[in-house]
Amino acid sequence: MAMSLGEVVAKNLRRARKERGLSQEALADLVGINRNYVGMIERRENSPTVDMVERLARALEIEPSTLFRREMSQ
Repeated sequence: MAMSLGEVVAKNLRRARKERGLSQEALADLVGINRNYVGMIERRENSPTVDMVERLARALEIEPSTLFRREMSQ
């Protein structure tokens, strides 16, 4: 069964953050949000808005569409 888009975003966010050597707190600081919110997205307890996806991607220096790529999350 294919992963839901929420699962894909959560896994891709975590992978991109770790590839850049950032903690949840460091990413949150770059974006200007609470560290708990990053964790909630990565655990799928909260879904980011499109604007938040853009802010997270900018902080990670990736295209927002990267967070939606199913092949990246596998």
